[in-house]
Amino acid sequence: MDQLTKAAWLIPLFPFAAFLLLTALGRSYRLAGVLIGTIGSLASLVMSLLVFIERLGPNAVDYSGDSYKWIGLGEYTLKIGFEITNLNALMLVIVTVVSFLVNVYSAGYMKKDERITVFYGYVALFTFAMLGLVLSDNMLVFYMFWELVGVCSFLLVGFWYAKPAARAAAKKAFIVTRIGDAGLLLGIIVLFWYMPGHALDFSSIHNVFTEGQSGTITMAITTSIALLLFMGVIGKSGQFPLHVWLPDAMEGPTPISALIHAATMVAAGVFLLARTFDIFEASAAAMHTVAYFGGFTAIFAATVALAQNDIKRILAYSTISQLGYMVMAMGLGSMTGGIFHLFTHAFFKALLFLAAGSVIHAVHTQNIHEMGGLGSKMRITAWTFAIGALSLSGIPPFSGFWSKDAILASALDENPFLFAVGLAAAFCTALYMSRLFFIVFMGKSRLQQPAEVKESSKVMTIPLLVLAVISVGAGFIETPWNGWLGSWLTDGAEDVHASGAAIVASIAVGVLGIYVGWLMYGKGSIERGAAGDKIPWLVNLLERQYYVNEFYDAVIVKSVRAVGKGLNAFDEYVIGGAVRLVGYTAGAGGRVLTRLNNGQTQAYGLTAVIGLIVIIAAIVGRRFW
Repeated sequence: MDQLTKAAWLIPLFPFAAFLLLTALGRSYRLAGVLIGTIGSLASLVMSLLVFIERLGPNAVDYSGDSYKWIGLGEYTLKIGFEITNLNALMLVIVTVVSFLVNVYSAGYMKKDERITVFYGYVALFTFAMLGLVLSDNMLVFYMFWELVGVCSFLLVGFWYAKPAARAAAKKAFIVTRIGDAGLLLGIIVLFWYMPGHALDFSSIHNVFTEGQSGTITMAITTSIALLLFMGVIGKSGQFPLHVWLPDAMEGPTPISALIHAATMVAAGVFLLARTFDIFEASAAAMHTVAYFGGFTAIFAATVALAQNDIKRILAYSTISQLGYMVMAMGLGSMTGGIFHLFTHAFFKALLFLAAGSVIHAVHTQNIHEMGGLGSKMRITAWTFAIGALSLSGIPPFSGFWSKDAILASALDENPFLFAVGLAAAFCTALYMSRLFFIVFMGKSRLQQPAEVKESSKVMTIPLLVLAVISVGAGFIETPWNGWLGSWLTDGAEDVHASGAAIVASIAVGVLGIYVGWLMYGKGSIERGAAGDKIPWLVNLLERQYYVNEFYDAVIVKSVRAVGKGLNAFDEYVIGGAVRLVGYTAGAGGRVLTRLNNGQTQAYGLTAVIGLIVIIAAIVGRRFW
């Protein structure tokens, strides 16, 4: 029994082995690189599905594998092991399904790239890091894989490093997420300090924080730990105000946008919330903070997406908004709602990004106003994109409706204000997705050479079809009449209640958003530029993303540069000047002594006389003073 679960440690090793092979082969073996990377991800997928199926059995219990002793610090021993629960079994499936489909899709998308083998190596390393993070059984090992995921993101966002924008985006992503990671590390340190026996494994954390904290950790410390951990979530999952890296990260190849910035890496923060949910539940202040940060991020990013013109940037802000929904659900106490939306979002957002990549691959532009009429030339891409858009917009029976409705139902019960915020964000989501679809796929073509546009190859369209099928059916694992997921994830501890009001309101705002979008961008009954003519300041505000980047540049970047220039000047003129003065003085003294010690007797006699006069003057001077 559970034999596959006991072998789950093999899951991340398959892509790691692929990474090592690809690194050893180098760039020359292009086809071999594609095959090795794809086979590695396929092996992980198969193993993950087998473990997941095993977890569906009635006798499945949480399993902690044998740990390897790594570091001994006095009485404390740090061990490296793995843990299998229903939560991370589900996450394993999400990561490996998307990773495998991205590997297949990339064979077509990256076909002409001379560094395709390097690309597959980076993807394999990222997949290894993400799977290691999911399987980690303690916070410190989790943090190590968390940072490796960040490194892989840096490599993949900046993959086309010859482009200045890609280099800048990679640096921005790495630096901004490090701010959140600093808080996460500090939170782990504080948790280590106050945990009984300094145990950082997730099972010990669960026991301590579900047993009244055993009198060892005060409420103030609990809240501090939770908020510090949440800083890591804000950075990795693109929550306001550390969201600014995610839209710029679209400079990386589009398959990476699907893998890292839609389905897996950005979801790591939400997964961290779920893994440490007991800590957050122990602090009402922390839960409220999480909920309001998520709600604000959801509406903030949704409004920005309304005014963007880059197809990938629209989807990037959409991702930030949907992550806000997940975080809000966690803060409202609905771990099931947050994880359910993470599950469905991974597939329909990966579908949208890969379909957008299919469009970009065909038309060689990312500006939606330079497209148009692609539905007749790229039917598979158009239909699959439509399925993803309807799912994201929360239209039944697509998967996004069921997961978003679970979050809205929780909000209606716990916080009516956040319920209203969620509805407003849902309306904006449906509006900007209908705007995107109608401009890109409907109407007249605005391409310079429309006759050359054709559907992408099968190696790119097959993953779209697979993701489209999942995006339709994945939502039925948790419906108002079937609460299987919540019961399975929490062992029956959380019962997600259906809400007729939430269902009706969710459908209404989604349909209304699509209808308004059709009137504006499909039928043309409402002038597209009407808003810009009447409230140009608001349109400009949204186009410039509320000037958050400009604020950071003016207040933080320029301030840091000014301090850096000041320190550089101090180092150059004060410290460096003092060092140069000492060197000059020693050199001058040496030159004087060299001239005096020239081997001439009269020079030595003159020196002795001068010295004698100085001594006599000193003695006489002492008598007068």
